[in-house]
Amino acid sequence: MTLELRFFATFREAVGQKTLEREYPEDATVGDVLTDLTDEYDMDLFEDGDLRPQLSIMKNGKDVVHLDGLDTRLGDGDTLSVFPPVAGGTDEPVAGAVQRTWDTE
Repeated sequence: MTLELRFFATFREAVGQKTLEREYPEDATVGDVLTDLTDEYDMDLFEDGDLRPQLSIMKNGKDVVHLDGLDTRLGDGDTLSVFPPVAGGTDEPVAGAVQRTWDTE
């Protein structure tokens, strides 16, 4: 099966490309793909045998943490996006910032 792999920020720099298309066996999981990426690009994606908690890995726009984590099955044509940790922010108002609220009901 063919997967589209998307990389952001420091991971994009490590890979040298924004996207890659890769072939994987039909029974491939998120963990299989991330293990390959770790081996090939020396990425630090795991901690104590699990996904580093500050990373975001999305399967077709859904965080794999809310699916089956590293055991999430992949299918032909799926997109896997790899985001590095994001930090920062402030409790103070920022000049020019637009405040947004979300209706969760």
